[in-house]
Amino acid sequence: MAARKIMTWLLVTLVLVVIGVFAAGRVGLLAGNEPADLGVKDGRLEPPSLTENSVSSQAGLYPDHPMKAYAEIAPIEFTGDPGAALDRLRRIVESTEGGRVVRTTPNYLYVQFQTRWLRFVDDAEFFVDESAKVIHVRSASRIGRKDFGVNRARIEAIRARFRA
Repeated sequence: MAARKIMTWLLVTLVLVVIGVFAAGRVGLLAGNEPADLGVKDGRLEPPSLTENSVSSQAGLYPDHPMKAYAEIAPIEFTGDPGAALDRLRRIVESTEGGRVVRTTPNYLYVQFQTRWLRFVDDAEFFVDESAKVIHVRSASRIGRKDFGVNRARIEAIRARFRA
């Protein structure tokens, strides 16, 4: 009988926690704050996060970074006009679920991706390197120590659509 009461209590507690987390997400408590240090400085995006929740095509520029190997991802290659490439990328990210363009310049795009249910926000930056004919990318979760590969999967899906 005692074991049944404990199991019932555990189940009720679990349900209440799940409801609480879901409610917190729905009211925006899991969105985190917009980073103040985003952008391109001397041809570089910010380094990868210090935890397993980001990817960066410029991770190699930070050889001693503890998350360099985890964060490394290839830049997006393009041909033709850099402005047209960035515009094509903008249209792709705008049509990606949860994607919202926050800031754009002739060689830079800042996008926020918000998950549907818990409304977590990931910040993605895209920087056109005209001479190398690539678009560098950095994408990072605002909160949490691990993103379970979400940023990498999203960038690879964007890359696939860009190539198509």
